[in-house]
Amino acid sequence: RIVGTYGYMSPEYAMRGHFSMKSDVYSFGILILEVISGKKISSSYHIDDDSSNLVTHAWRLWRNGSPLELVDPTIEE
Repeated sequence: RIVGTYGYMSPEYAMRGHFSMKSDVYSFGILILEVISGKKISSSYHIDDDSSNLVTHAWRLWRNGSPLELVDPTIEE
């Protein structure tokens, strides 16, 4: 049995219990998002009365063409 923090688990594992190398890649991606954003996976974002987590927030910025808004200002040049 594999255990871990829910926010770092791939959706496939969290919902269906399927674990693969992709699950590790997903978890690593979450870690990278936390490092570049300076936010925890459990952080909430309230945009236009819509609450989301770090992953949803990152995807929203990507779709809107502004992914660099995710970067923590303290690590920008």
